[in-house]
Amino acid sequence: MSPSSGMLSQAELERLVASRDIDTVIVAFCDMQGRLTGKRVSARLFVDDVAEHGAECCNYLLAVDVDMNTVDGYAISSWETGYGDMVMTPDFSTLRLIPWLPGTAMVMADLSWTDGNPVTQAPRSILNRQIDRLTEAGLVPYVGTELEFIAFDTGFREAWATGYRGLTPSTDYNVDYAMHASTRMEPLLRDIRLGMDGAGMYCEGVKGECNFGQQEIAFRYDHARVTCDNHTIYKNGAKEIADQHGKSLTFMAKFDEREGNSCHIHISLRGDDGSAVFADPDDELGMSPMFRSFIAGQLATMRDMTLFFAPNINSYKRFVEGSFAPTAVAWGMDNRTCAMRVVGHGHGMRVECRAPGGDVNQYLAVSALIAGGLYGIERELELPEALEGNAYTSGAERLPTTLTEAAALFGKSEVAREAFGDDVVEHYLNNARVELAAFNSAVTDWERVRGFERL
Repeated sequence: MSPSSGMLSQAELERLVASRDIDTVIVAFCDMQGRLTGKRVSARLFVDDVAEHGAECCNYLLAVDVDMNTVDGYAISSWETGYGDMVMTPDFSTLRLIPWLPGTAMVMADLSWTDGNPVTQAPRSILNRQIDRLTEAGLVPYVGTELEFIAFDTGFREAWATGYRGLTPSTDYNVDYAMHASTRMEPLLRDIRLGMDGAGMYCEGVKGECNFGQQEIAFRYDHARVTCDNHTIYKNGAKEIADQHGKSLTFMAKFDEREGNSCHIHISLRGDDGSAVFADPDDELGMSPMFRSFIAGQLATMRDMTLFFAPNINSYKRFVEGSFAPTAVAWGMDNRTCAMRVVGHGHGMRVECRAPGGDVNQYLAVSALIAGGLYGIERELELPEALEGNAYTSGAERLPTTLTEAAALFGKSEVAREAFGDDVVEHYLNNARVELAAFNSAVTDWERVRGFERL
């Protein structure tokens, strides 16, 4: 690693701190809602103390709602238990420069209790457990996430002040793959791309999408944990860079009645010797028996696992027929109407899960894909025939249509409890209950428009 690549070794960080090129180190983790959370530490203190011992943070950071309100129902954090500490232990393989923040480096952290035991409910811990299961089987997961957002010429603070009404999108019409109108956004998009490259990521490029102001910046696939860490940093950093431009952007699954923001997740496995275990040149579709069982397991568990693909009330507004967001639990060869789309060949043979939206917690979604795939591999499940044609009208089993339905399926799922543990299942069920209670008590603009005068 070298500073020129954006990634840093501890020795390189110490040199940059000594030369006063770095004065701040962000120690951070991904919370339940998929947000980058942590603290800014004096670089000198980080080198002298935090690097070896970690940094403390309150355990309520994994037990709050989106508004950071403390809420009841979590076993790990409450008034009764005194809201004690967790320890953020730096993972130095993630240490990097943050070019858009002067004098700043960042490191992702694993969460543990003060006795050294891992916080099993933390998203990164959940993914680590699934990666360990693959390691025991001699397998290594590779993942790519395709995250869309909608950009606005309205800044974040102005958008907040207006209740996110009347925002000006950064394009005026559908710019899917278009160059001219997307060029208007290029100063922002270029700064995001270069910023992420400077933070050690491999940015592949950017393309316009269908909704007004909608874009997708893509990054090269990597080991599942690396991709999920990078996803968190990118999502946070893109907002920070947009803010510096006086603009805003959203990763909401469904901002308006037009196309939603997706987060398609591509996943493949390799042997620990680097072999392409998903490929079989003698198979008519190029798919190995392991790959077929992997997808069969994901299909068999998809409804149970939807809570980890679609974690919010708004997530389910995206599942609209004919919208390129899936509604059917089906797979197909390069078929974008299916929830699971198989593409590639050789080492690139992979399955794309099209269910998650831009609001997904990628650690949880990838964990669900691994857990479902292992369920199929361990049981040597048979893969049904690929769906040809339009999955929206196929009669295939449907994804859950509400957070209520998805939470009920997740809570009853023996597969989820076996893969993640009862503590994790109950934790994220409570998160769903909190969101549902908040939504059900809210009075919306839609209700006022329909009911103020006419009811």
